[in-house]
Amino acid sequence: MKIAWALVAALLMSAGATSQNENPEARKSALIERGKYIVEGVAMCGQCHTPRNSQGGPDSGQALQGAPLWLQPATPVGVWPSQAPRIAGILPGSDDQMVTLLTTGIWRDGKRPRPPMPQFRMTPQDAQAVVAYLRSMNPSPQ
Repeated sequence: MKIAWALVAALLMSAGATSQNENPEARKSALIERGKYIVEGVAMCGQCHTPRNSQGGPDSGQALQGAPLWLQPATPVGVWPSQAPRIAGILPGSDDQMVTLLTTGIWRDGKRPRPPMPQFRMTPQDAQAVVAYLRSMNPSPQ
């Protein structure tokens, strides 16, 4: 009887592993959903990277397409950018560069990004999810 239960347990575990390994679309979809949650609900990337509409709110039709920065520092900062780059569909760096930025806070030039860009310290898995989500977005023509 012990052998039968061991066989059933082994079959169930192998079936679960096989179905997980055989469904890359489900894994990709889950990764993109995780990235969407982080981008939209946690990191709030749209606050800077989405243009504002005439009422001052984010223009959802242009989500993450790059935008003039609407917020300014209380005291002048010499390196304050005037524009946040597009991050939807077409990223400002390679996937590896983006993951490095999101996990270490260091950009491809070896420097920290200029304020107001946060210096994230995401896990590699979360950073990869963010990149997958951003890559999945269709950029609007400019």
